[in-house]
Parts: sequence; C-alpha cells; structure tokens
Amino acid sequence: MFAKNMWSKFIISLFVVALVAGFSPMVGAATIKVGSLNDMTGATSDVGKDYALGIAEAIHYVNDNGGINGKQVKLYQFDYGYRVPEALTKYKLFKRLKCVTVLGWGTGDTEALSPTITKDKIPYVSASYSAHLTNPKKTPFNLFFATDYSSNARAAITAWFDKKWPKHPDYGKRKPRFLCSYMFASPYCSAPIKAIKDQAELLGFELGPDQSVSLFAIDTKSQILAMKDFKPDLVWHGNTTMSVAATVRDAYSLGLGADHIVNNWGFDENLPRLAGKASEGVMGAAVCAFFGEDVPLMDKVVEYAKKIQSWRIS
Repeated sequence: MFAKNMWSKFIISLFVVALVAGFSPMVGAATIKVGSLNDMTGATSDVGKDYALGIAEAIHYVNDNGGINGKQVKLYQFDYGYRVPEALTKYKLFKRLKCVTVLGWGTGDTEALSPTITKDKIPYVSASYSAHLTNPKKTPFNLFFATDYSSNARAAITAWFDKKWPKHPDYGKRKPRFLCSYMFASPYCSAPIKAIKDQAELLGFELGPDQSVSLFAIDTKSQILAMKDFKPDLVWHGNTTMSVAATVRDAYSLGLGADHIVNNWGFDENLPRLAGKASEGVMGAAVCAFFGEDVPLMDKVVEYAKKIQSWRIS
C-alpha cells in the first residue's frame, strides 16, 4: 500500500515547478539539481516520511512531463533524522553538488541555516512555517507555501472564540480558559506560542499552565491530569500527528472536556486513524488539500502516489 498521509504533495508539486523554473541560473546545465532535506527517522518522521514521498512524486511528475524548459530535474534527497548538525552538513553537500535550490524541513535547522542561505542567495523552500522566517529584509531566500504557524494559530483560536464560545453554557459568566500542549524544547513546536498567547490575552482568555508533551509521546495521562486541574475550554496542540493523537486520546478517556485545535503538522488523515473516536470534533489549521480530496489535479497526485509507491530515500 502507498502512504495515505501525503497531504503536502499537491502544493509541493506546483511549488517545485515554479521555484526551479523561476530561479534556475544553470542555463548550460544538462540537468537542474535540487537538494532535499527530510526527516525519515527522527522526531517528526511520523509526518516527514510521507512529505518526502510527496517530493519524490512531484519531481517524477515534472520529469515525466518534459522537465523544466526541457531539462530534467535531478533530486538529491537525504534523511537528516531531524538533527540540526546533520542538516548543516547536508546543506554544504548541496552547495558542492551545485544545487540551484534546496527543499528543507524543520524549524530548528531552517532557522539555523537562514543566515547562510541569505549570504549564499540560494532559494530554500522549507516545511517550517515559522513566522521568524517571514521578514524579507532578514530572510529573503527563505520561502514556504502556506500561512505561518503564528497566523494560523491566531486565526484558529479567534474563530473558536467567535463561533464556539458564544454557544457555551458559561458564555457571559466567565472568561474562556485556554492552554497549550507542545514540546517545550522543540523550535517547531514553540515557534508560535508567544503569538498564540498574545492573541489569547487580546481576546480575553484566561491562560493556564502549558503542558510539555514530547514529540515521541505515546502516553500523556500525567499532562492531561494537570490540564484537568485548570479545566480548560480550549487546548492548542503544537506537536506532530503521533503525539497529538496520544494527547487527544488520553484527553477523551480521562474526560478533559475541552475543545482541541491542532497545528497543521498534527492534523492529517492519520489523526482519526490513531485517535479513533477521540478525534471527533478536533479542529485543525490545515494548509492544503488532503490526499484524495475532490480538488483540481488531485488525480495526478493519486496517480503518482501509486506509481512511485516503492520509491525509497537514499
């Protein structure tokens, strides 16, 4: 079976084409070289493996349809295990290979590389949507193809406040209670937290104590019990799918009674598969169409998912 959680492929397919076509300076080169950093074995591999497959499928699709201006795209794709030092090493390799662009992954490594990327003027399309990378005066060559984590979170909790809170029995009697669940030590998970809390305070939420949940977590009962002491009405989840599923599953079994909003990397087709009934009603800040949805070009996405299903990362 090919992976079903390839929900970034549609966006990646279009963006890779536009990016490489727009930035490739290698007029005389026989091929256009593209580097790709992916997490296949690290802390975010629960979503990283399928994202990597989506990139491979997109490149195959481009090449099967004539490449870029008649030139084939050569993809150099590596698993860096979500380790920042390894990402820095692989980026140097991409430079030696004369890659014209790099497809990156994590927030920690992308932010660490950003000064070098700016200096090298190599377009770097990351899967990190950290708002720290959105100032073109500071990071003009760091690109991504969605709204940033902070904007997504502010919009999501505002929508909950406007749409769901007025229907609560305690509406008008007290402030809504809110807290965040994420891995404190992860740059990805923590990137939007200040923006989230600023927005929550602006809306008039009562803020409770954040709970640190590892990206590897499969049992979060202690964190849920701590949440129950505060009795939140809304919980923001900033992890990836596996640990988010564990958290909402434990919240359901322990009767937390809160609504849940999940950042985009924790909200995909695998969440209901992993969390079952606990996923019902969970809201997410999705940034693209999900695999198999009835949207333009999804037929090509599904076709290449089947065609390249046996492909493996170097």
